[in-house]
Amino acid sequence: MTMSVVQAALLGLTAILFAAQLKPLKPEYAVYLVLAASIGIGFLGLAKLGVLLETLREIGNGIRIRHVYLTTLLRMAGIAYIAEFTSGICKDAGYSAVGTQVEMVGKLAILAVSAPVVLSLVESLKVFME
Repeated sequence: MTMSVVQAALLGLTAILFAAQLKPLKPEYAVYLVLAASIGIGFLGLAKLGVLLETLREIGNGIRIRHVYLTTLLRMAGIAYIAEFTSGICKDAGYSAVGTQVEMVGKLAILAVSAPVVLSLVESLKVFME
């Protein structure tokens, strides 16, 4: 687990150092280099997804929570990760307006995915209020 963090840090730092050297000469290549490093770092993070899924299954079985809640939580985390990742790339490339729009769409998607859970919570509260 710790080794992948070290790998991600080294990959990121190496890419940034090379990109800083390339930027004055060929700025587009610097962006491509940072994009490639970001994708590589993203795959390092996705490699840990199996461990997370297994842990969530064990939690769901242990406390008898409905599977839909854990699925929703995982979807929300995935949306946040993808939106933040894409936004960061856009902003690094100099397109901060696009990055901000990606963040906004990500937040709206999280709200849309969480809506059924919120409705279920409201229904549960109605039962307790009566």
